[in-house]
Amino acid sequence: MLTLGAGVVGSLFTIDSINGWYETLNKPFFNPPNFIFGPVWTFLFILMGISLYLVLVKKPKNNSGVKIFWAQLMLNILWSVIFFYLHNPLIAFLEIIILWIFIFLSIKYFYKISKNAAYLLIPYMLWVTFAAFLNLSIVVLNH
Repeated sequence: MLTLGAGVVGSLFTIDSINGWYETLNKPFFNPPNFIFGPVWTFLFILMGISLYLVLVKKPKNNSGVKIFWAQLMLNILWSVIFFYLHNPLIAFLEIIILWIFIFLSIKYFYKISKNAAYLLIPYMLWVTFAAFLNLSIVVLNH
């Protein structure tokens, strides 16, 4: 699945910082343990892949939703680059807001083609909402 590939690419920018730079940050009390992130993201990337498949098999005449989906996937990778590789939580927070908007738009466009495809993206949107709040909390606690 291409969506899992995006997760792998993002993790390449993340892995070196987890036990280094990220450990040095002040984090809020609700920060999940590091071992939670991998399984959650894997599950979400699988749901994204199924969602995309459900839309593509319908062969939509207007592929705006698919283009927005690919854009949000690239924004997902970019967040990992900005936060973990560049060590810039503030810019990462601004970027995750844009990512959230693109996920919302993906859901909106996918809903017109396949309601199930749209519903499969809701856990992703909820997790990114949580991640944005966590990201903002890290910004506040470390400045």
